[in-house]
Amino acid sequence: MVHAVRQRVKVQPDGSIQVYVPEFKVGTLAEVIILETSDQVFANTLSGIIGKGKGCFKNAEEADAFILRERSSWE
Repeated sequence: MVHAVRQRVKVQPDGSIQVYVPEFKVGTLAEVIILETSDQVFANTLSGIIGKGKGCFKNAEEADAFILRERSSWE
């Protein structure tokens, strides 16, 4: 069983990071993965990225027009 602990820590001027986990038993082996995060809050929503990728529709009307053209070609 994996016991996971998530903490936000600050890198010290000498580059060190301290993790304090009192609930682990002394001598327990642990794996530490460090991910750099940003304090920036992302306000993007799924609807905010519509049309941003290559080949995507820019809006719902464009998608509807494409679907109507495709349906018409089947008949």
